[in-house]
Amino acid sequence: MLMLAIFLALLAMICLNMPIAVALAVSGVIGLLATEGLDSLPTVALDMYDGSTKFSLIAIPMFVLAGAIMNAGGVTDRLINFVSALIGFVRGGLAMVNIGVSLFFAEISGSAVADVAALGSVLIPQMKKRGYSAPFAAAVTSSSASLAIIIPPSIPMILYGTSANASVEQLFVAGFVPGFLGAMGLMGVAYLFALRYNLPVEEAFNVPKLRATFIDALPAFSLPVIILGGIFGGFVTATEAAGLAVIAAILVGLWYSEMDFKHLKRAMLDGGMQTAVVMLLVAASVLMGGFLTRAQVPQQLAQGILDLTSNKYLILLILNFFFLVIGFFLHSAAAIILVVPIVIPLINAAGIDPVHFGIVLTLNLAIGQQTPPVASVLITSCAVARANIWEVSKINVYFVAVLLVVLIICTYIPIVPMFLVEYLYR
Repeated sequence: MLMLAIFLALLAMICLNMPIAVALAVSGVIGLLATEGLDSLPTVALDMYDGSTKFSLIAIPMFVLAGAIMNAGGVTDRLINFVSALIGFVRGGLAMVNIGVSLFFAEISGSAVADVAALGSVLIPQMKKRGYSAPFAAAVTSSSASLAIIIPPSIPMILYGTSANASVEQLFVAGFVPGFLGAMGLMGVAYLFALRYNLPVEEAFNVPKLRATFIDALPAFSLPVIILGGIFGGFVTATEAAGLAVIAAILVGLWYSEMDFKHLKRAMLDGGMQTAVVMLLVAASVLMGGFLTRAQVPQQLAQGILDLTSNKYLILLILNFFFLVIGFFLHSAAAIILVVPIVIPLINAAGIDPVHFGIVLTLNLAIGQQTPPVASVLITSCAVARANIWEVSKINVYFVAVLLVVLIICTYIPIVPMFLVEYLYR
């Protein structure tokens, strides 16, 4: 009865537009007061502080900052030029460029919203100018930006690893294959649209131009090499790699001598606010997590589902459906922080690899970013394109279908995301 009352109170506060972090903290404090009395209050602040100062969480603002520096330092334009020279000869090539650049930018920022904000402001106007409809341009930009939370480094993966006590490095490795499968699938759908609507070819394939743009973009290619090479080579942790990414982004920006400090300041402020929201969510989740653990809610949920079935694939089917529904209403960070501590005992009891489940969860959240009413990435893309969200959604449903197929493959053929992890770590 107490759990139901607290859940209803949390839901009511969220419906009243109270920030989720505040609603979560208030609900957690109410639960602690109801079960442990006033004696639990003196440790509330310390628990919130300890929960939000874990070493692995430092990577979040560092990757956001690296992405901001990269975009302000002229790196984005060079990536666009190189990818355009590489695949611009294909019909609908600018849509392919959009997806290809998102694939690279995802390896720096780890944030889908940052991807849309950085690349959409450049590519969407160009696509509209070349005859692409605003809804199509917004759909391509939005769906490809979700690769940012599948391909490492990924902020949701960092949050999941912290919440589930799973290896962030192994999550990054496991995200590679699903991310590239998603990119190839999105390009396939974009090509079919290009054929159907006779979208333009950008330019003929030109080897000298490809060589020139590659050389010009070569310093930018050092960023993923430093980040991913350092992590996979065992030289640095994910958090240390985030710090190296910032230093490398600064050096690359200085090399190009095009640093836009006004843009950088704005991006850093936006990134700081995003990070603060995430940290508040993490801190508030500690209170709720403490209450749920003492009330044995995760264990009771795990036992209830295991009484229905012990088949891990049926359990994954139930959880997939659950997280897809959750994604309609919650941002990825909030969904991870609210739900992961509850389902982890079930995952462990069912014998599901927590790294495998982390990839399944991340894919679910990537889809959630594209599905209204919350749809944070889709809404950002629509705002940049000045397109109606429902018109964009009619096109975006085909791109979301690709992500659903990747989700099904990764859920029921675990070797697809896990074979690199097995090879490198086990």
